[in-house]
This record gives sequence, C-alpha cells and structure tokens, in this order.
Amino acid sequence: MWVQPFRADVEQVPGKFEGEQKVAVLLNANARKVTSKIVRAISHVVPQSDLYLSRSELDARRIAQQVVDRGYQTLFLGGGDGTLTCFVNEVMTQVALRRQHHPTRMPRFGVLKLGTGNSVAALVKASSTAGDGFVDDVLRARAGEVPGYRTIDLLLIDGKRAPFAGLGLDGKLLNDYNWVKRNLGQGPLMKKVMTGAGGYFASVAFKTVPYYLMNSNQVDCEVINGPSVAYRMGPDGAPSQSFKPGETLFKGSLMMAAAGTVPYYGFELKMFPFAGKRRGMMNLRLGTMPTTSILANLPRLWNGTWFPEGIHDLLVKDATIKFSREMPFQISGDAEGYRSEVHFQIAPEPIDVVDFTGSLH
Repeated sequence: MWVQPFRADVEQVPGKFEGEQKVAVLLNANARKVTSKIVRAISHVVPQSDLYLSRSELDARRIAQQVVDRGYQTLFLGGGDGTLTCFVNEVMTQVALRRQHHPTRMPRFGVLKLGTGNSVAALVKASSTAGDGFVDDVLRARAGEVPGYRTIDLLLIDGKRAPFAGLGLDGKLLNDYNWVKRNLGQGPLMKKVMTGAGGYFASVAFKTVPYYLMNSNQVDCEVINGPSVAYRMGPDGAPSQSFKPGETLFKGSLMMAAAGTVPYYGFELKMFPFAGKRRGMMNLRLGTMPTTSILANLPRLWNGTWFPEGIHDLLVKDATIKFSREMPFQISGDAEGYRSEVHFQIAPEPIDVVDFTGSLH
C-alpha cells in the first residue's frame, strides 16, 4: 500500500529571523549572465569581503574553504545548474573534512538566476536579472525576510552530487549544443546568438534532429533497482507497480535514461514531473518513443503533462543503467562525454535552498 508521506521539503518561515543573516555571494565569472553590470549591482548590497568571483575549479575550491571557515549561514550561487553543482560539491566536501575534527554546520544555499540552465532557480522562483529582483533576493536573505527554505535531495554519481543527469537523447542534445557554441558561435554577434535559447534551437534543428532522422535512437538497455523498494508512477501521481531490491526495472530498447530530484531542466522544461514527491527518492525517467513523436508533443512534454506508453516514470533511491553501447552523458546540463553504464543514487545529505515561492514578486 502506498502511503504518501507528509511533505516537509518547504519550511515556511513567517516573519523575520532575529538579527541580520550572514550571507555570502559566489559568482561564476564564466557564466554568460555574470556581467560587470551584475557584479556591480551585487557589490552595492553585499560587502566586498562577502562577494566572491570564481574563474576556475581551483578558485571554487579555495572559495569554498574560506566560506565554510567563515561560517556563513547562507551562500548565494550565481550561475547555472553547473555552477550550483560545482559550488555545492566543493562546499559539502569542505564541511565533511571539518566534521572529522569538530561539528560544522552545513550552510543553506541561495540561487541567483544567472545561467543558461536554471532548474533549481525555477523551482524556488528566484528572480530574473530583469530589474533589481535578483538583488532584492539577496537583500531579503540578509535581512532574514525570505518566505522559507526548501530541502532538496541530490543525485550522487561517481562521487559527484547533482540535481539531475542523463544518458541518451538529452546528453546528445547537450553535446550538440556545445558543438554549436564551439563551431558556430564565433565572433561577438554569433556568440550571443548561439548561446542560450538560440544555441539550443540551432543544435536541435541542425544537429540533433537530423542525426536521429538518419540514425536509430533506440539502444538495448537494462535498468536494475538498488537495495530499496522502487515504484512505477502513473499519470495521476499514484504508483502503479512496485519493485523489490535488486529487481530489473526495465529491459529493452531505450533512447534516454535520465534522473532528477528537481522537476526542471533549463528553460523550465518539466522533465521530471514526479521529482520531490517523496523525500529521499529520484524521478527516474526512461524513454522509448521515436524522435518524431517527441517533436509532435513537445509542448506537453515541456509542461510535464505528456505521459505516453513510451515514457516510464519511476521513483527510486538507487539504480544502475547499462546500455549496450556508449551513450551521450550529461550532469546538471553539462556534457560529460559518453558512458555505457551509470550508477545513480540519492546522496546521503540533502541541501536547504532559499525558497521564494511564497513571496510576492
């Protein structure tokens, strides 16, 4: 019998916390929307000592060491999903190292909508860069006036924590997007056109779709459940089947195997409609439909209301995906090359994220 647990992932906090909150802002200087104008705007509301710019993984590691040692209550991360993944991993690593010697509190995270893909930003209704909304987000956090906090589980893949990842069509799209940016986005004008939504459209139109029209997108695959019970979900949000530990979840031809703990990809594509429905579980989505069917139903897929027979949604804690050949792979929207086998599991510690869904803006 399925028992839907009480959802405690959003803690609504009425009123104001006592005292000003200690808040840092970490910006990815390589993110498309992190311009000098954005940096200046943030610098007007955050002391220089609390504003960090990162240009490399080494920078991110050094910054994470500093912010953990300084004991910030909230860290705002400026960039896309890849930026969030990078900084969260670095911060959690530093916290774990210090916990070996003394108790260390995990900070809460805030998200600034400054990337191409903003899945977590969309979930918590972070303000866009239009106007001064993103600055107000930081100001409210410093004043202790945010509506609440949302607890978000993360995937753990080869030691790396992330809100979503996938093998197959979505990985192909991201690899194609990177190819378009690298080969067609030369010069100031084309770089602007081929980055973001324009680049995604060009990659779909000129790379991804032509490839799958000429080549099969179906590859033999086996998906095996981990050591916990898993559930197949129906369109109504109720489980239609349960799987025992170690049982085969799927065996056959697939074009995509992706997992997420948040509903969205970039541009608010609701790829994982059941993510967050049950704490400690991911929405594993398996796709067997042809590319032409996806294109014909793209609007319904986008808003998370398309549930054909060729889409299999499961809630799992741990799963291993084995393809018969290497498939394009992505983590948090960043292309990660090709893999034939991936182990997805829920990370042991979730994160708390500043949530603006209860605010008026």
